[in-house]
Amino acid sequence: MNNAYISGTGSYAPENIVPNDYFEKVGSNDAWIQKNLGIKERRISTGETTSDLATKAAQNALKNASLTAKDIDLIILATATPDKLAPSCACFVQENLEAFDAVAFDISAVCSGAVFAIATAVQFIKSGMYKNVLVIGADTFSNITDWDRRDSVFFGDGAGAMVISHTTEDKGFQDFLLHTDGRGKDAWNIPAGGSLQPASEETVNDRLHYFQMDGQAVFQTAIDVVPKSINELLERNKVSIDQVDHMIPHQPSIRILQSIAETVGLPWEKVHTNMDRYANTSGGTIPIMLDETNKNGLLKKGDLILFAAVGAGWTWGTALYKW
Repeated sequence: MNNAYISGTGSYAPENIVPNDYFEKVGSNDAWIQKNLGIKERRISTGETTSDLATKAAQNALKNASLTAKDIDLIILATATPDKLAPSCACFVQENLEAFDAVAFDISAVCSGAVFAIATAVQFIKSGMYKNVLVIGADTFSNITDWDRRDSVFFGDGAGAMVISHTTEDKGFQDFLLHTDGRGKDAWNIPAGGSLQPASEETVNDRLHYFQMDGQAVFQTAIDVVPKSINELLERNKVSIDQVDHMIPHQPSIRILQSIAETVGLPWEKVHTNMDRYANTSGGTIPIMLDETNKNGLLKKGDLILFAAVGAGWTWGTALYKW
Protein backbone atom coordinates (compact mmCIF):
# COMPACT_ATOMS: atom_id res chain seq x y z
CA MET A 1 0.00 0.00 0.00
CA ASN A 2 1.34 3.40 -1.02
CA ASN A 3 -0.38 6.26 0.76
CA ALA A 4 0.06 9.59 2.55
CA TYR A 5 -0.84 10.33 6.15
CA ILE A 6 -0.69 13.28 8.54
CA SER A 7 2.40 12.77 10.67
CA GLY A 8 2.18 16.09 12.57
CA THR A 9 -0.06 19.10 13.12
CA GLY A 10 0.51 22.64 14.37
CA SER A 11 -1.15 26.04 14.53
CA TYR A 12 -0.59 29.64 15.56
CA ALA A 13 -2.70 32.77 15.94
CA PRO A 14 -1.81 36.32 17.00
CA GLU A 15 -2.29 37.19 20.66
CA ASN A 16 -4.37 40.31 19.95
CA ILE A 17 -8.09 39.56 20.50
CA VAL A 18 -10.87 41.67 18.96
CA PRO A 19 -14.32 40.97 20.48
CA ASN A 20 -17.66 41.46 18.74
CA ASP A 21 -18.34 44.69 20.63
CA TYR A 22 -15.77 46.36 18.38
CA PHE A 23 -18.16 46.15 15.44
CA GLU A 24 -20.96 48.20 16.96
CA LYS A 25 -19.37 51.18 15.24
CA VAL A 26 -20.23 49.68 11.82
CA GLY A 27 -23.81 48.85 12.76
CA SER A 28 -23.39 45.25 13.89
CA ASN A 29 -23.64 43.77 17.38
CA ASP A 30 -22.54 40.79 19.45
CA ALA A 31 -25.95 39.07 19.51
CA TRP A 32 -26.36 39.10 15.72
CA ILE A 33 -22.79 37.97 15.06
CA GLN A 34 -23.00 35.05 17.50
CA LYS A 35 -26.41 33.90 16.26
CA ASN A 36 -25.68 34.05 12.53
CA LEU A 37 -21.94 33.50 12.33
CA GLY A 38 -21.07 31.73 15.58
CA ILE A 39 -18.23 34.18 16.23
CA LYS A 40 -17.46 35.66 19.65
CA GLU A 41 -13.98 37.02 18.97
CA ARG A 42 -11.15 36.83 16.48
CA ARG A 43 -7.35 37.20 16.49
CA ILE A 44 -5.94 40.18 14.61
CA SER A 45 -2.27 40.67 13.79
CA THR A 46 -0.56 43.78 15.11
CA GLY A 47 2.41 43.53 12.79
CA GLU A 48 3.00 39.84 12.17
CA THR A 49 2.88 38.97 8.47
CA THR A 50 1.30 35.93 6.87
CA SER A 51 4.73 34.27 6.64
CA ASP A 52 5.33 34.97 10.34
CA LEU A 53 2.12 33.14 11.30
CA ALA A 54 2.83 30.36 8.80
CA THR A 55 6.37 29.84 10.10
CA LYS A 56 5.25 29.44 13.70
CA ALA A 57 2.48 27.01 12.75
CA ALA A 58 4.97 25.04 10.66
CA GLN A 59 7.48 24.87 13.50
CA ASN A 60 4.77 23.46 15.77
CA ALA A 61 3.80 20.87 13.16
CA LEU A 62 7.41 19.78 12.66
CA LYS A 63 7.81 19.36 16.40
CA ASN A 64 4.63 17.31 16.61
CA ALA A 65 5.89 15.09 13.77
CA SER A 66 9.32 14.71 15.43
CA LEU A 67 10.95 16.02 12.24
CA THR A 68 13.24 18.91 11.38
CA ALA A 69 13.16 21.34 8.47
CA LYS A 70 15.87 19.27 6.78
CA ASP A 71 13.41 16.37 6.52
CA ILE A 72 10.96 18.38 4.41
CA ASP A 73 10.99 17.88 0.63
CA LEU A 74 8.24 20.34 -0.30
CA ILE A 75 6.41 23.30 1.28
CA ILE A 76 2.95 24.20 -0.03
CA LEU A 77 1.39 27.35 1.41
CA ALA A 78 -2.29 28.07 0.85
CA THR A 79 -2.93 31.79 1.21
CA ALA A 80 -4.88 34.69 -0.27
CA THR A 81 -2.80 37.25 1.62
CA PRO A 82 0.88 36.63 0.78
CA ASP A 83 3.53 38.95 2.16
CA LYS A 84 4.13 40.20 -1.39
CA LEU A 85 2.61 39.47 -4.79
CA ALA A 86 6.04 38.05 -5.64
CA PRO A 87 7.88 36.00 -4.68
CA SER A 88 5.65 33.34 -3.17
CA CYS A 89 4.96 33.49 0.54
CA ALA A 90 6.26 29.91 0.74
CA CYS A 91 9.72 31.26 -0.13
CA PHE A 92 9.61 33.47 2.96
CA VAL A 93 8.63 30.50 5.11
CA GLN A 94 11.32 28.29 3.60
CA GLU A 95 13.95 30.89 4.51
CA ASN A 96 12.54 31.31 8.02
CA LEU A 97 12.64 27.56 8.61
CA GLU A 98 16.02 27.18 6.86
CA ALA A 99 14.44 24.35 4.89
CA PHE A 100 16.71 25.01 1.94
CA ASP A 101 16.43 21.48 0.54
CA ALA A 102 12.68 21.89 0.11
CA VAL A 103 10.82 23.09 -2.96
CA ALA A 104 8.30 25.81 -2.01
CA PHE A 105 5.28 27.36 -3.68
CA ASP A 106 1.89 28.92 -2.95
CA ILE A 107 -1.63 27.81 -3.82
CA SER A 108 -4.40 30.39 -4.22
CA ALA A 109 -7.90 29.01 -3.65
CA VAL A 110 -8.84 31.31 -0.74
CA CYS A 111 -10.98 29.40 1.79
CA SER A 112 -10.59 26.11 -0.13
CA GLY A 113 -6.83 26.56 -0.22
CA ALA A 114 -5.94 24.04 2.48
CA VAL A 115 -7.92 21.22 0.85
CA PHE A 116 -6.39 22.01 -2.55
CA ALA A 117 -2.90 22.13 -1.00
CA ILE A 118 -3.41 18.84 0.84
CA ALA A 119 -4.61 17.12 -2.32
CA THR A 120 -1.55 18.41 -4.19
CA ALA A 121 0.80 17.20 -1.46
CA VAL A 122 -0.74 13.73 -1.47
CA GLN A 123 -0.18 13.35 -5.22
CA PHE A 124 3.53 14.16 -4.85
CA ILE A 125 3.84 11.55 -2.11
CA LYS A 126 1.84 8.83 -3.86
CA SER A 127 3.91 9.31 -7.01
CA GLY A 128 7.05 8.61 -4.98
CA MET A 129 8.56 12.00 -5.75
CA TYR A 130 8.60 13.21 -2.12
CA LYS A 131 8.41 11.62 1.35
CA ASN A 132 7.54 14.56 3.62
CA VAL A 133 5.49 17.58 2.55
CA LEU A 134 4.74 20.55 4.78
CA VAL A 135 1.26 21.95 4.05
CA ILE A 136 0.38 25.31 5.57
CA GLY A 137 -2.77 27.40 5.45
CA ALA A 138 -2.22 30.99 6.59
CA ASP A 139 -3.95 34.32 6.14
CA THR A 140 -3.96 37.83 7.55
CA PHE A 141 -7.31 39.02 6.26
CA SER A 142 -7.07 42.01 8.56
CA ASN A 143 -4.87 43.54 5.86
CA ILE A 144 -7.57 43.30 3.17
CA THR A 145 -10.55 44.19 5.39
CA ASP A 146 -12.35 47.51 5.20
CA TRP A 147 -12.95 48.08 8.90
CA ASP A 148 -15.67 50.63 8.17
CA ARG A 149 -17.94 48.00 6.57
CA ARG A 150 -20.34 45.57 8.26
CA ASP A 151 -18.68 42.58 6.58
CA SER A 152 -15.52 43.27 8.58
CA VAL A 153 -17.00 40.96 11.25
CA PHE A 154 -16.32 37.74 9.31
CA PHE A 155 -12.58 37.20 9.33
CA GLY A 156 -9.60 36.75 11.62
CA ASP A 157 -5.88 36.04 11.25
CA GLY A 158 -4.23 32.68 11.85
CA ALA A 159 -2.25 29.76 10.47
CA GLY A 160 -2.35 26.00 10.65
CA ALA A 161 0.08 23.41 9.34
CA MET A 162 0.45 19.70 8.87
CA VAL A 163 3.24 17.41 7.81
CA ILE A 164 2.04 14.84 5.29
CA SER A 165 4.30 11.81 4.97
CA HIS A 166 4.57 8.55 3.06
CA THR A 167 3.17 5.39 4.63
CA THR A 168 2.54 1.77 3.71
CA GLU A 169 0.12 1.29 6.61
CA ASP A 170 -3.65 1.15 6.33
CA LYS A 171 -4.25 4.80 7.14
CA GLY A 172 -4.20 8.22 5.54
CA PHE A 173 -6.05 9.94 2.72
CA GLN A 174 -8.69 7.82 1.00
CA ASP A 175 -10.00 10.17 -1.69
CA PHE A 176 -10.56 13.78 -2.79
CA LEU A 177 -13.09 15.73 -4.81
CA LEU A 178 -12.01 19.19 -5.98
CA HIS A 179 -14.18 21.66 -7.87
CA THR A 180 -13.97 25.10 -9.49
CA ASP A 181 -16.60 27.27 -11.15
CA GLY A 182 -15.09 30.53 -12.41
CA ARG A 183 -18.54 31.97 -13.07
CA GLY A 184 -18.63 32.85 -9.37
CA LYS A 185 -15.38 34.80 -9.44
CA ASP A 186 -17.01 38.15 -8.60
CA ALA A 187 -18.99 37.02 -5.54
CA TRP A 188 -15.89 37.34 -3.35
CA ASN A 189 -12.95 39.23 -4.74
CA ILE A 190 -10.33 41.92 -4.25
CA PRO A 191 -10.97 44.25 -7.21
CA ALA A 192 -7.62 46.03 -7.50
CA GLY A 193 -3.95 45.20 -7.26
CA GLY A 194 -3.63 42.76 -10.14
CA SER A 195 -3.04 43.19 -13.86
CA LEU A 196 -6.76 43.77 -14.50
CA GLN A 197 -6.83 46.86 -12.29
CA PRO A 198 -3.31 47.84 -11.19
CA ALA A 199 -2.77 49.86 -8.05
CA SER A 200 -3.25 53.59 -8.51
CA GLU A 201 -4.23 56.63 -6.51
CA GLU A 202 -7.79 56.08 -7.71
CA THR A 203 -7.98 52.42 -6.62
CA VAL A 204 -6.64 53.34 -3.19
CA ASN A 205 -9.11 56.21 -2.76
CA ASP A 206 -11.97 53.97 -3.90
CA ARG A 207 -10.93 51.32 -1.34
CA LEU A 208 -10.64 48.68 -4.03
CA HIS A 209 -7.78 46.83 -2.34
CA TYR A 210 -10.14 45.44 0.29
CA PHE A 211 -12.23 42.33 -0.27
CA GLN A 212 -15.78 42.69 -1.54
CA MET A 213 -18.32 39.97 -0.79
CA ASP A 214 -21.84 39.05 -1.81
CA GLY A 215 -22.74 37.38 1.48
CA GLN A 216 -26.02 35.88 0.26
CA ALA A 217 -24.34 34.34 -2.79
CA VAL A 218 -21.64 32.82 -0.57
CA PHE A 219 -24.25 31.33 1.74
CA GLN A 220 -26.45 29.90 -1.01
CA THR A 221 -23.51 28.45 -2.93
CA ALA A 222 -21.97 26.84 0.14
CA ILE A 223 -25.14 25.08 1.30
CA ASP A 224 -25.69 23.80 -2.24
CA VAL A 225 -22.32 22.61 -3.54
CA VAL A 226 -20.68 21.25 -0.37
CA PRO A 227 -23.40 18.67 0.48
CA LYS A 228 -23.37 17.48 -3.16
CA SER A 229 -19.59 17.01 -3.03
CA ILE A 230 -19.80 15.19 0.30
CA ASN A 231 -22.48 12.81 -0.95
CA GLU A 232 -20.58 12.10 -4.20
CA LEU A 233 -17.34 11.47 -2.32
CA LEU A 234 -18.98 9.08 0.13
CA GLU A 235 -20.92 7.26 -2.57
CA ARG A 236 -17.92 6.54 -4.75
CA ASN A 237 -16.00 5.24 -1.72
CA LYS A 238 -18.97 3.13 -0.57
CA VAL A 239 -19.05 4.93 2.77
CA SER A 240 -22.25 5.94 4.55
CA ILE A 241 -22.58 9.20 6.45
CA ASP A 242 -23.06 7.13 9.62
CA GLN A 243 -19.51 5.80 9.25
CA VAL A 244 -18.02 9.31 9.41
CA ASP A 245 -16.64 9.96 12.90
CA HIS A 246 -15.54 13.59 12.48
CA MET A 247 -16.12 16.44 10.08
CA ILE A 248 -13.36 19.03 10.08
CA PRO A 249 -14.65 21.80 7.83
CA HIS A 250 -13.65 25.25 6.77
CA GLN A 251 -15.20 27.73 9.24
CA PRO A 252 -17.40 30.10 7.12
CA SER A 253 -20.32 30.56 9.53
CA ILE A 254 -22.25 28.47 12.02
CA ARG A 255 -25.41 28.67 9.89
CA ILE A 256 -23.64 27.35 6.79
CA LEU A 257 -22.16 24.40 8.69
CA GLN A 258 -25.47 23.60 10.40
CA SER A 259 -27.22 23.56 7.03
CA ILE A 260 -24.56 21.33 5.46
CA ALA A 261 -24.67 18.86 8.36
CA GLU A 262 -28.45 18.70 8.26
CA THR A 263 -28.52 18.18 4.48
CA VAL A 264 -26.07 15.25 4.51
CA GLY A 265 -27.51 13.77 7.72
CA LEU A 266 -24.43 14.19 9.90
CA PRO A 267 -25.10 14.67 13.64
CA TRP A 268 -23.99 18.12 14.75
CA GLU A 269 -21.84 16.70 17.56
CA LYS A 270 -19.54 15.24 14.89
CA VAL A 271 -18.86 18.66 13.35
CA HIS A 272 -15.82 20.44 14.79
CA THR A 273 -15.86 24.22 15.01
CA ASN A 274 -13.66 26.93 16.53
CA MET A 275 -15.03 30.02 14.77
CA ASP A 276 -16.25 31.29 18.15
CA ARG A 277 -12.60 32.04 19.02
CA TYR A 278 -10.97 32.62 15.63
CA ALA A 279 -13.73 33.63 13.18
CA ASN A 280 -12.94 32.69 9.57
CA THR A 281 -9.18 32.40 9.06
CA SER A 282 -9.62 31.37 5.40
CA GLY A 283 -6.77 29.04 4.39
CA GLY A 284 -5.89 28.53 8.04
CA THR A 285 -9.25 27.21 9.19
CA ILE A 286 -9.01 23.49 8.45
CA PRO A 287 -5.40 22.95 9.61
CA ILE A 288 -6.03 25.01 12.78
CA MET A 289 -9.17 23.00 13.53
CA LEU A 290 -7.36 19.73 12.82
CA ASP A 291 -4.50 20.67 15.14
CA GLU A 292 -6.89 21.50 17.99
CA THR A 293 -8.84 18.28 17.47
CA ASN A 294 -5.62 16.26 17.38
CA LYS A 295 -4.03 17.94 20.41
CA ASN A 296 -7.24 17.47 22.40
CA GLY A 297 -6.99 13.70 21.89
CA LEU A 298 -10.30 13.41 20.06
CA LEU A 299 -8.98 11.42 17.10
CA LYS A 300 -8.67 7.66 17.53
CA LYS A 301 -6.97 5.08 15.32
CA GLY A 302 -9.29 4.06 12.52
CA ASP A 303 -11.55 7.11 12.81
CA LEU A 304 -12.96 8.32 9.50
CA ILE A 305 -12.57 12.08 8.99
CA LEU A 306 -14.38 14.21 6.43
CA PHE A 307 -12.77 17.49 5.33
CA ALA A 308 -14.85 20.07 3.47
CA ALA A 309 -14.35 23.65 2.29
CA VAL A 310 -15.81 26.25 -0.06
CA GLY A 311 -14.14 29.46 -1.17
CA ALA A 312 -13.92 32.26 -3.69
CA GLY A 313 -13.67 31.42 -7.34
CA TRP A 314 -15.93 29.50 -6.77
CA THR A 315 -13.74 26.73 -5.39
CA TRP A 316 -14.77 23.86 -3.16
CA GLY A 317 -13.45 20.49 -2.14
CA THR A 318 -13.93 17.46 0.11
CA ALA A 319 -11.59 14.75 1.35
CA LEU A 320 -11.87 11.47 3.21
CA TYR A 321 -9.18 10.42 5.69
CA LYS A 322 -8.59 7.36 7.88
CA TRP A 323 -6.78 8.27 11.11
